[in-house]
Amino acid sequence: MTQWPSLQGRLLVAMPGIDDPRFENAVILVCTHDEDHAMGLRLDLPAPGVDLADVLEKLDAPTQGAAGKPVLIGGPVEQERGFVLHTDDWISDDSSLRIEGGMAVTGTREALAAMHEITGPARSVLVLGYAGWDEGQLEEELSENVWLTLEADHNLIFDDDYASKWSRALTLMGVDAARLSSTGGSA
Repeated sequence: MTQWPSLQGRLLVAMPGIDDPRFENAVILVCTHDEDHAMGLRLDLPAPGVDLADVLEKLDAPTQGAAGKPVLIGGPVEQERGFVLHTDDWISDDSSLRIEGGMAVTGTREALAAMHEITGPARSVLVLGYAGWDEGQLEEELSENVWLTLEADHNLIFDDDYASKWSRALTLMGVDAARLSSTGGSA
C-alpha cells in the first residue's frame, strides 16, 4: 500500500460517483490523520432547520449575532457532538486541537461562547458530528480515487455559500466539475 503523508489541514473533495451518498459532493477538512486513523469535518452541509442561535439557546449561552447562522453536519459519526472549527487566533490551551493552516477545532462550551465575542476567533463555524476513518481506510479510498486533495483555503472553508462549495473547491484545483467522470482509474 502507498505510504501517504499526513493530510491534516488539507481538504478532501469527493469525486463524482462516490459509493457513499452521505459524502456526495462533500468538502471535508482533515483535522487529524496518522497511521491509526483520520478525522475530518464536512464543510458544505448545513443542518436543516437548525441555526446557531437555537443551539446556543439550548445551552443557555449568549445568542447575540447568532440568529440565521448555520450549523453544519460534519459527518455521520457522533452527530450529537459539537465542534467549533475556528481560526487559531483564539485557542483554548486545554481543549483546542491545532490544525495546519492557521485553524483549530475546539469542542467546548467556552468555544461556543467565544464565537461571537470580540476576543474570540476571527472566523468560526459550529459543526455537529464528524467523518472518521479507521487505520488504512482513508489511504485506501485515496488510492481508489474516491477523493481529491486540496490545500486548505480559509475563504472556502469559512464562507457560507454551501451550495457551490464543492464546485468551487474543484475550480481552485483547476478542475471543471462538468468534465469529471464518476469512474476512476490509475495508470
